[in-house]
Amino acid sequence: MAAPPAIDAPKRQNDPTKRIVITGMGLVSVFGNNVESFYDELLRGSNGVRMIDRFDTTNLPVKFAGQIPRFSSEGYIDRKSDRRLDNCWRYCLVAGKKALENANLPPQQLRQMDKSRIGALVGAGVGGYTILGSKVELVIRRGYHRLCPFFLPCPITNLGSALLAIEVGLMGPSYSISTACATANCCFFSAANHIRKGEVDIMLAGGTEAPIIPMGLAGFVACRALSLRNNEPGKASRPWDKARDGFVMGEGSGILVMESLEHARKRGVDIIAEYLGGAITCDAHHVTDPRSDGLGITSCITKSLEDAGVSPEEVNYVNAHATSTPAGDLAEINAIKKVFKDTSDMKMNATKSMIGHCLGAAGGLEAIATIKAITSGWLHPTINQYSLEPEVTIDTVPNFKKQHEVHVAISNSFGFGGHNSVAVFAPFKP
Repeated sequence: MAAPPAIDAPKRQNDPTKRIVITGMGLVSVFGNNVESFYDELLRGSNGVRMIDRFDTTNLPVKFAGQIPRFSSEGYIDRKSDRRLDNCWRYCLVAGKKALENANLPPQQLRQMDKSRIGALVGAGVGGYTILGSKVELVIRRGYHRLCPFFLPCPITNLGSALLAIEVGLMGPSYSISTACATANCCFFSAANHIRKGEVDIMLAGGTEAPIIPMGLAGFVACRALSLRNNEPGKASRPWDKARDGFVMGEGSGILVMESLEHARKRGVDIIAEYLGGAITCDAHHVTDPRSDGLGITSCITKSLEDAGVSPEEVNYVNAHATSTPAGDLAEINAIKKVFKDTSDMKMNATKSMIGHCLGAAGGLEAIATIKAITSGWLHPTINQYSLEPEVTIDTVPNFKKQHEVHVAISNSFGFGGHNSVAVFAPFKP
């Protein structure tokens, strides 16, 4: 009897025109607008969740969030535009321009480049929520004639990419993807495909969101998605804990500069890490609830590893979606354990335990946390771990940071509608 054909081991991409490297990172977060200080706070186990002071919460069922304090766009947005823009787009512009700075692409450098070979793909789950809410109230009180010319473009989700392209002069692909909380990872996947097809050399990709307004909070409470722990907001976001009761709203923006290895080498820029691949799937199950067996997630993780050219055995770190919802946390765990049979050396943590759930921006900020784990050798803790669900048999890095050499990492993001997206990152090896 003939022996079965040998199964080829997964092969990573080795064509420098198709290998995608990360050359810049920029963010706006509850811990500030600097990548290094952001990750330092995560490593300390700092808690960014606090009582909301931006508006009156007296009549709201939820009074806390991962609200950004004292945000400043100085030096990145002119004052006139700053007054008109929704926070969602202010966060995007600052994070995007900081990512370009980090990638050694200041305006004077960009002017010398072929900008038709550079694009922007930054998505949002909701978009300009603040402007939309305030203008609807204005129409109700004072009539339609009070609307300004900026009302219509401000809420739409493509505005972040459009504004970045306009301000910086990027003439490559510029659009948005909106898949709720899976948004940023979907943007990374599509941006990488533009580079691999040879259409561009560089893409700015990620997510942005500013949903902390009364309508946003009330809407998610109506979905029974938010934690109601008003008496102890600092303990409200507790992924995988038996007493979790919903997620905590967050906000911000996280954007990467993704570039072909060939182009990065020609520029002589420092390479931070490598994007190996990703995948997108759908549960096709329910608008808000995940499949309890995690089938759509399992498929997404498996496809992402195939796209990346790595085996499950190579992955030893997961930055989990882990929102702190009763159903979602366990669905993700079920999926992870089906893909990774031996998790004894694996570490897994939940960035949302400290910054809340930033919806469309979540994957962007968590990608940066994942890349910092790769480059620093330190994993931030999952805070608020008191009584772990028995199904969670993977080390969640509870309450204190841990040193860990990351070989291959995945960052998971899943959204309403059953949208699943996974990004695979690794240390850059020439």
